[in-house]
Amino acid sequence: MTGGRGESIFDGVGRILDAVEALYKDVHRHPELSMREERTAALAADRLNAAGFDVTTGVGTTGVVGLLQNGDGPTVMLRADMDALPVQEQTGLDYASTTDGVMHACGHDMHVAWLAGAAALLAGARDGWRGTLMAVFQPAEETAEGAQAMIDDGLFDRFPKPDVVLGQHVMPAPASSIGTRSGVITSAADSFEIRMFGRGAHGSMPEASIDPVVMAAATVLRLQTIVSREVAPAQSAVLTVGALQAGTKENVIPDDAVIKLNVRTFDEGVRSRVLEAITRIVEAEAHASGSPKPPEITPLDRYQLVRNDPDAAVRVRTAFRTHFGADRVVDIPPISASEDFGSFGSEWHAPSVFWTVGGTDPGIYRQAKDAGRLSELPTNHNPRFAPVLHPTLETGVETLLAAACAWLAPADTDDNAAGSGGGS
Repeated sequence: MTGGRGESIFDGVGRILDAVEALYKDVHRHPELSMREERTAALAADRLNAAGFDVTTGVGTTGVVGLLQNGDGPTVMLRADMDALPVQEQTGLDYASTTDGVMHACGHDMHVAWLAGAAALLAGARDGWRGTLMAVFQPAEETAEGAQAMIDDGLFDRFPKPDVVLGQHVMPAPASSIGTRSGVITSAADSFEIRMFGRGAHGSMPEASIDPVVMAAATVLRLQTIVSREVAPAQSAVLTVGALQAGTKENVIPDDAVIKLNVRTFDEGVRSRVLEAITRIVEAEAHASGSPKPPEITPLDRYQLVRNDPDAAVRVRTAFRTHFGADRVVDIPPISASEDFGSFGSEWHAPSVFWTVGGTDPGIYRQAKDAGRLSELPTNHNPRFAPVLHPTLETGVETLLAAACAWLAPADTDDNAAGSGGGS
């Protein structure tokens, strides 16, 4: 969308900003864990209903889909995730979480407010565009089950296939900055629980045991060699052991030990190689220790690579640079975090684009960078993660508007928009 219509939509951001901020603070105060986002979903549905969308709730348990059909033209899907994390908030904000042990530590509250605001503005400017807008509020991104739950609940059968799927994420970059790229933007992720079996005994009689603690410890050390010795330097992988649990008392050798690990990769070939190596090492260490039975390797969750369609990514980047200026739009490397956003585009066989919006106070970010202390800034999933309200709120609304308007057909050319607007 260009010209006067596009400018009128962006000018409306200021008029709705108080409402967007109020919604953000409300959702932040009342975080809900994955697949339990009933209150958040109701707030999203209320906003869509008020804007004139045809709203369907309970998609994939708590997902919300709003459709706004406005003549012939492309179908544009905008997605926001809604779930919080089991983290005790330590931000000290006056709108901090009121739910003990649960916090929006990843910014999904910001995503909800962004999409609600953009949907309201687009609904109020229907005389300036043609097409169908699909607003999707998704549950359970943090557990890698929400997107698939919506798909399994008939998302693809109950709603029109989009010409493009668009999404974004707040990150600890300078507020007002926007990060884009073509191709892979977030990593694949695989998590496992590994149970290794030994034979318990008294701590004074180790010869009677097969010690699973030593077995697990040796396994953890050997697993670290996968990245350092089996992945080429020009390739990339991260293997993290986040938990090693065994035993109950210092003089009791237990029967088993549990390892929980997470793997991030950016290439399917590397991914396969790393996963095969994990199985090989775990089984070999168990055998070398004389384990009475093979280890159990149980998958916990799995995220696909998120790949930005190259042509669609260029189109979005161009729209951002036109609206924000080239200095605010930066090309970023692949991010080692993971997302289930990619499931929508890959399984729907529709082009998708995902980008980032900075949420850190620019002054604080600059000071940390100058001091070589960027790693000390609170990141997503940190109990002190707190995006600065402004300009993060308005930037996120405007990015959704700019990206959507790159596809939605201008009203005065709707006769030929359907053929030219989709998925290029």
